[in-house]
Amino acid sequence: MEATSDPDTKNPENIKEEQQTMPSRRLILAMPFFGSGLVSRSASAQGAGTLRIVVPYAAGGPTDVQARILSEPLAKALGQRVVVENRTGAGVVVGTESVAKAPPDGQTVLFTTVAHAINPTLFPNLPFDTEKDFAPVVLVARVPLVLLVRKDLPARNMAEFLAWLSAQKGQATYGSAGVGSAPHLGAALLLKMQGVEASHIPYRGSGPAMTDLAAGRLDFYIDAATSALAQAQAGTGRALGWSMLSRSPAAPDLPTFDEQGVKGYEAYTWSGLFMPAATPREMVLKLNAAVREAVAVPAVRSRFAEIGAELAEPAPPEALGAFVQAETAKWRDVVKETGMNVQ
Repeated sequence: MEATSDPDTKNPENIKEEQQTMPSRRLILAMPFFGSGLVSRSASAQGAGTLRIVVPYAAGGPTDVQARILSEPLAKALGQRVVVENRTGAGVVVGTESVAKAPPDGQTVLFTTVAHAINPTLFPNLPFDTEKDFAPVVLVARVPLVLLVRKDLPARNMAEFLAWLSAQKGQATYGSAGVGSAPHLGAALLLKMQGVEASHIPYRGSGPAMTDLAAGRLDFYIDAATSALAQAQAGTGRALGWSMLSRSPAAPDLPTFDEQGVKGYEAYTWSGLFMPAATPREMVLKLNAAVREAVAVPAVRSRFAEIGAELAEPAPPEALGAFVQAETAKWRDVVKETGMNVQ
């Protein structure tokens, strides 16, 4: 699905996919955009057309939310039209591959997550190389996770939840935005640390999983704070824990996993931009600078803070490349130790 700040450009063929993720899109619809149009500037080679931000997750999910917050201030910084296009499937492989094989003309960029560092271990036969086929642009934000349980589950804190979970003897269900996604890893890490089991149900994105949690068809879901806090506020799920080692100003009353007895637990996802590997360096640097300009806008920083996303410090493209290498090594062991596999 493609979306821009201009409602007349919506593609009717994608309405069905949009409707499937409507519960989580309430958060998007409540977000003000940062202006009514794009700023006109003298066009460079990169600014001559439309920049497509490909999000390999369903509309309404936490990654999609961030991309939409960023799209209009980024358009202003670049002086060109920017659209967000959702391309889902195969644990983000479909959308990611589309960018890897896109023309390296500076008009296509991947907005993805920790899945980019996990998939090389999870999928032995990827149709692309996450290191060789992409040019890192910039790390945008780190996003903590939040433990949500169905609203009628008889647990009001982490201790009660863990006791309930243990008593289910593997029959409890939890969802994720796909095999190897941050929600999947966050839950797998918790289960591993506690020595308990539960049944994993993967979805094509956060929106459909949240729909089933709200309906009581899932017992729990460890989702990105970006959408989880909004769901908890709406009453569609109950928040029990924050995944970082310290509490967040976005949810000061929500205790961490660590302070509730799951010592040392820390997990988060992140968002970053990548372009096809052969994209000219000057285009990569131009987009890096434009993103840094966009996230410096107070209104943008405020919106990211409200959804619990922590903006990254300004850094050159090489910093994202090094970060992804470290993340790949970090999660490789978790994937192998938990026996995570693509069904």
